[in-house]
Amino acid sequence: MGARKGSQYLETLDRQPREIWIGGEKITSGVSKHPAFRAMAKSMAFLYDMQHDPEIAEEMTYVSPTSGERVGMSFLQPKTVEDLIKRRKMMQHWANYSGGMLGRTPDYLNSDLMALAAAHEFFGRPDKRFGENIKNYYEYIRENDLLLTHTLIHPQANRSVGPSKQADPFLAARVVDKNDEGVTIRGARMLATLPLADEIMVFPSTVIKGTRDDMPYAFAIAIPTSMKGLKFICRESFAEESKFDHPLASRFDEQDAVVIFEDVVVPWDRVFLLEDVEAANTLQEVTSGIVFMTQQVLVKNIAKTEFVLGVVCLIAETIGINEFQHVQEKIAKVIMLLESMRAFQRAGEVDASPNRWGIMTPDFKPLNAARNLYPRVFPMLRTIIQQLSASGLMALPTEETMKNGEIRPDIDMYYQAKNTSAEERIRLFRLAWDIAGSAFGSRQELYERFFFGDPVRMASALYNWYDKEPYKERVREFLRRLD
Repeated sequence: MGARKGSQYLETLDRQPREIWIGGEKITSGVSKHPAFRAMAKSMAFLYDMQHDPEIAEEMTYVSPTSGERVGMSFLQPKTVEDLIKRRKMMQHWANYSGGMLGRTPDYLNSDLMALAAAHEFFGRPDKRFGENIKNYYEYIRENDLLLTHTLIHPQANRSVGPSKQADPFLAARVVDKNDEGVTIRGARMLATLPLADEIMVFPSTVIKGTRDDMPYAFAIAIPTSMKGLKFICRESFAEESKFDHPLASRFDEQDAVVIFEDVVVPWDRVFLLEDVEAANTLQEVTSGIVFMTQQVLVKNIAKTEFVLGVVCLIAETIGINEFQHVQEKIAKVIMLLESMRAFQRAGEVDASPNRWGIMTPDFKPLNAARNLYPRVFPMLRTIIQQLSASGLMALPTEETMKNGEIRPDIDMYYQAKNTSAEERIRLFRLAWDIAGSAFGSRQELYERFFFGDPVRMASALYNWYDKEPYKERVREFLRRLD
């Protein structure tokens, strides 16, 4: 089929049954028409349609090496630095559409999957079937342009012990049985963002211990979201109806869910790793999957920072505070962050080299620094919006109020700004509120804080991974010269 259109995505979404629970309601069909999901479904459909925009189609797609059809550029297995840049430019188009507010656009897991497939030998070491499975799955997703989500984390029950030591050993999703048909999985995983996906990849957490009791939790599979026995329990919806009142939440609420596996039978051709703790704990690093996911996330974070920079600059100009030095200092912080992220991105591309599987791979050092830095500084962006907007964020009439002819003259009079009309000012501040004050905005901050996991553990992993010896030796050599 090749790169699909938005209409094809929506048709598949409504045709394939699934079990989604939200607000006490069980949804099994017509997902794209449900109030909690229809706006996000339309946004995702728009992304797919961008692949067919004649002005950018060459940047969004490439010719499949197997079918000859044009397929999504995020599936491209890069052989050169130029290929890396092609992938990045494609990602920029999707990231800019939402101002970086979507964390699960298709290119995120497409990037991971293409790296895993290139490393199929890693999966095939214990069982050659698994290596063939991941390679075939990559081609299947690429040629049908399917939308993936994934889930990694065990439920937050008792974090002081591992999954096998919980009150119920089937609390965390684990292998129950193996037979000729496949592998049976029972339990739950969190956090699965975007239950509107076609398929879900279930990969191992990177904190599995090497005991026999922990082996059933070490697996990697992929199944359709319509699979029998699979349930999604969603948080409350932030999908507001009014685009005026909530310009972001009304279009980009991806939704997050806990996934329950009620004895889901996974066919053998959808199993990539099974009861192999060492492979589970090293999977993403050895395959370079984490590098390519980080590359995509960095593109998204740059788009988000650019978007916030535009918002804060417009706020300052709109209400006439842009000449104050303390305001300029705050906006300068956003600029510093933006240019730092761009530098990390460029360094990763310039110093790229082929990995052990022959894939041109960005240098992970700057990318790893970027993914550790951004969760720590993103809350600052929301704070700066709050500080510059001040009480203006709390004094915003709704769309319905704006439509009332009796009060509208007062709104036009008392909400005007230095450089804009009342309506233009209110629209801008409504956007700022959706980033800095709304439930949608709070979810964005929480999402960024823990995008790749616990920031403390990530920093510890960075410390242990990073080669510090050359710098220590430089100091030792300096001290020797003093003798």
